Amino acid sequence: MNEKIIKSAERVKNNGEVFTPSRIVKMMLAQPEIQVKIKDLSATFLEPSAGEGAFLVELLKQKMAVSLSKSSSATIYNRNCLIALSSLYGIEYLEDNVEMLVMNMITTFNQLYIQDITNFGKKPNQHVLESAKVIIRANMAQGDTLKYVDANGKPIIFSEWKRVGDSVKRVEYTFKSIIEQSGPTGTVKDATEQIDLFADTDAFADTKKEIQSKFPEYARCKWTDIYKQKLE
Repeated sequence: MNEKIIKSAERVKNNGEVFTPSRIVKMMLAQPEIQVKIKDLSATFLEPSAGEGAFLVELLKQKMAVSLSKSSSATIYNRNCLIALSSLYGIEYLEDNVEMLVMNMITTFNQLYIQDITNFGKKPNQHVLESAKVIIRANMAQGDTLKYVDANGKPIIFSEWKRVGDSVKRVEYTFKSIIEQSGPTGTVKDATEQIDLFADTDAFADTKKEIQSKFPEYARCKWTDIYKQKLE
């Protein structure tokens, strides 16, 4: 079946919008250096022009498979699949694409999780599904990647989902501060980036406390309790 790579000539003209076919996505993500990062549940990926999620959905599928392979129980899988999901970030300029991006990510996660949890003889944990929605909505932004601003002209905000033992600590940063202090670590054919968003470079470490003071302080919690969004 032929994939639709453009929505309209007008959108191509006005926004340069052309979607990447799935076979190309898979070929690009099959590169050995990218596969090494995919197998690392915490390795972060940023798609700076996410569209409806061609790259991010495929990354999610592959990372969910890795999560399953690294889990020996339902409890561990519940945590691992959320860790994998939390590593995926996207920015998209057009509002209708962002809506589809979020929906596609939620749908893909739900389908894979509900399917895979049966490997452990367990039913889906609703807290996992609700926490996944919070992560996806926090990690997918509508805005201008080059200007670092969202659809309202305000700074794009991303959350770091920091592993603290078996728990997680959510900390927010402006996208601009992340890029200026840490910077990208690699590029895939100029179409998608594997980026260590929250690398503890000396420069970024020096400014973290100042940046954190500008945003709400989230309480440390279990991965499956992210949906509660409790503040300290």
